[in-house]
Amino acid sequence: MLSQELLDILVCPKCKGDLEYEKANQKLTCAACRLKYEVKEDIPVMLIDEAESF
Repeated sequence: MLSQELLDILVCPKCKGDLEYEKANQKLTCAACRLKYEVKEDIPVMLIDEAESF
């Protein structure tokens, strides 16, 4: 699980907007860009090319 301190500083790499953490799916979501970034073994994968659209 990601720490609150890390969640407080993480932003979307594309738009620099806020991210919402989905604990159940282990994803960070940017509503503005409509992208989801995966969290693998408690490490956010913040690569735009690897993000999934929704």
